[in-house]
Amino acid sequence: MTIDQAFAAAVQHHQSGQLREAEALYRQILDGQPGHADAMHLLGVIALQAGHYDPAAELISRAIAVQPTVADYHANLGLVLAAQGKTPDAIAIYRRALALDPQLAETHNNLGNALKDAGDWGQAIASYHEALRLRPEYPEAHNNLGNALHEEGKVNEAIESYGRALAARPAYAEAHNNLGNALRSQRRLDDAIASYERALALEPHYPDACNNLGNALYAKARYDEARSAYDRALQLKPDFALAQWNRALVLLLQGDYEQGWGQWEARWQSNEFRPYRRNFPQPRWGGEPLQGKRILLYAEQGFGDTIHFIRYAPLVARQGARVIVQCQPELVSLLREISGIEGVISLHEPVPEFDVHCPLLSVPGLMNTTPRTIPAEVPYLQPDARKVEFWRDKIASDPSAAGKRKIGLSWGGRLLPDPGRSMPLSTLAPLAAAPDVWFCSLQKGDAAREAGTSHSGLSLANWADALHDFADTAALIANLDVIVTIDSAVAHLAGALGKPVMLMLPFSADWRWMLDRSDSPWYPTMRLFRQNRPGDWSACIGQIAQALGANSPT
Repeated sequence: MTIDQAFAAAVQHHQSGQLREAEALYRQILDGQPGHADAMHLLGVIALQAGHYDPAAELISRAIAVQPTVADYHANLGLVLAAQGKTPDAIAIYRRALALDPQLAETHNNLGNALKDAGDWGQAIASYHEALRLRPEYPEAHNNLGNALHEEGKVNEAIESYGRALAARPAYAEAHNNLGNALRSQRRLDDAIASYERALALEPHYPDACNNLGNALYAKARYDEARSAYDRALQLKPDFALAQWNRALVLLLQGDYEQGWGQWEARWQSNEFRPYRRNFPQPRWGGEPLQGKRILLYAEQGFGDTIHFIRYAPLVARQGARVIVQCQPELVSLLREISGIEGVISLHEPVPEFDVHCPLLSVPGLMNTTPRTIPAEVPYLQPDARKVEFWRDKIASDPSAAGKRKIGLSWGGRLLPDPGRSMPLSTLAPLAAAPDVWFCSLQKGDAAREAGTSHSGLSLANWADALHDFADTAALIANLDVIVTIDSAVAHLAGALGKPVMLMLPFSADWRWMLDRSDSPWYPTMRLFRQNRPGDWSACIGQIAQALGANSPT
């Protein structure tokens, strides 16, 4: 057999999936002709397919050294580099391949994936579009474009891209799953559930689709079904940390804190929590005695989570520990008022010496918290007295506030759009019918712009520019009678200050508010008002308006 014949036979084996036979022939060819670039390249491709990335990179690089102008060699080296996590190198080599042959649709698509991994969504979208210009019926590129558009917040365009992917390949389980994610972000939950179920009908062993189905069912308040979906995801992928964490949310929501706290810790194995991970040489606290030790408790997730769980810091101090808290800069001055804490520093400041550390949200599990043992003494936060006086004078300077109940309002989350939790200010217009009330905005972020408009049906004071951090907001809240708010940091702040709070909850609420309760074991001065239909705030707000019209809540 000549070398040409051996190479043709090797390629045939390779294309038919007989990799062992193909590899043997490629090696035989290289024994006889060490500079055979195509055999070297394809032997590297087999190593890539087997997940042996270092030898794959070496073989393909050697092929490039022999024939540096073959675009496919560079394109496949890019795949190896991407698989190794060497994203900048992969981007460079893909671009070199496309400089040699701009017509490689798959390489444009792969370049888009690498740019996406680098966080360059705009360039990724451009690469996917170029792939689709060259090959309009390219389902993977349509799917990838949909993912990039979704990440950019262009959800309607993303849905169109997923639709084109499915038109080209109706049995494309991944595109059905991604379509479900886009639909779920628009609160089109029934459609999302149908998409996930279609993905699972096509690919029953698809743990991501099971997990996403669980999320959609959770949002529909079908909690037992959601838990079953997470169970199925974990059967398929026992180390699926995100599914385990989602399952913990159901357990905690249903009051099973004993199981829930343990699975709550799975978040640290999930990529979604990578921004919150901390790597310290000191050991993490596991509940052992702390007498005489200095412990670092550090914030994770949102402002509201920090305010909610900072109640545990004094309890840790009572175990004989010296407590240092590291938190978001906006909370530093407020948390410094808590007794029993040795020091409070920003997440951006150097950490002083300490013996052990622990994420703040892991402390409840280490203290074996149950619904009956929740530390619910309020207030556990104290506003700065000088700032309280400042706001007292400012409110007094508004003649429209004289003699009226002073109501603080918060209606939008920090990040918009936020369709499940937030609402337009105009949705709160029925509250204006309550007698003898004066409204003040507690809103920050994008939603705060609405406070200065007249179309909302509410007249309210808006001093957002003077609310520089949560210590300012706490001092303003101290001068108000009632806080009406969505599930946001303002709700936790007002509850921690011991103020009367009317909390507006979506149909499927966060785990900490539990099920079918109008009170909260976490905040004794809080009343819960829940949607009775997904997305419909009317009944909830009507109840609050009625409560304001009758008596101030206590």
